[in-house]
Parts: sequence; structure tokens; C-alpha cells
Amino acid sequence: MPETGRNIYNDLKKYFNCFYDEKGAIGRRYRRQDEAGTPFCITVDGQTLKDNTVTVRDRDSMEQVRVSTDQLLNHLREKLEV
Repeated sequence: MPETGRNIYNDLKKYFNCFYDEKGAIGRRYRRQDEAGTPFCITVDGQTLKDNTVTVRDRDSMEQVRVSTDQLLNHLREKLEV
């Protein structure tokens, strides 16, 4: 999974300020990014390997949605109004 995560990170960093983190529990990762002001976190997990979707977590609403990796860039652009 780290390779998949790094590939997504490398694609997104061309368009956004991004941070890659694979240390610690997911809850702690979310909290670190919340404190830093990161508007969205993208999580690669076992489901990603099955169906090429990731979890996108909105910092403000805490809403989590599954998004196809093919649609991730467009999804973030819409949410960030870029």
C-alpha cells in the first residue's frame, strides 16, 4: 500500500501542497493534519487495492467519502474550487 500512496502523493503534489504520512495510527495522522490546517486527507487502505478507491476525509465536516483514484484530482479541485 505505501507504493500506491506515494504514487497518489506524487500525482497530487503537481497541483496542490501535499504531505505524505504513513507513521502511526490513522486517527493520530488525522489529528496531526487537522492541527496543521489540512482541508482534506486521502487514505489508502486495503479497499484501495481491491477497487482503486481512496477515502477522502473533510477536516471541517469530518465527512468521509470513497472516491475513485481516477476521479480524485477532479474531486479535490471541485471541493477546493480550483
